[in-house]
Amino acid sequence: MTLMPKKAHESLVQMTELVLPNDTNTFGNLMGGRLMYWMDIAAALACMKHCAAPVVTASVDNISFENPIKLGNVVHIEAIVTRAFTTSIEVHMKVWGEDPVLQYRYKSNEAFMTFVALDPNGKSVPYRR
Repeated sequence: MTLMPKKAHESLVQMTELVLPNDTNTFGNLMGGRLMYWMDIAAALACMKHCAAPVVTASVDNISFENPIKLGNVVHIEAIVTRAFTTSIEVHMKVWGEDPVLQYRYKSNEAFMTFVALDPNGKSVPYRR
């Protein structure tokens, strides 16, 4: 079977979430753990689009929280595959907050995450694409 290269835009995932009270800390900001959870989902979806296989998180690069996302604001997450190796895939994440009332968008953070595909025995496998 010949593997055809894929372009980065083919793996693009854009995810949108609304920050609700259960997602916030005592300061009314989106909890970092909740944001990382959403980022992990978006990145895994991008990897699965790229390799057509189930994946697990292998590592997360530095996540710096530049600006908090407030209660009632919208979270926009963009995940795109940046590099693919034999058994791992790197994904670049960008996150923005948006105030839907004042209608402005601001950068919250960005990060790189690495994923691997696993076989039913938990061993990493080469990607099919």
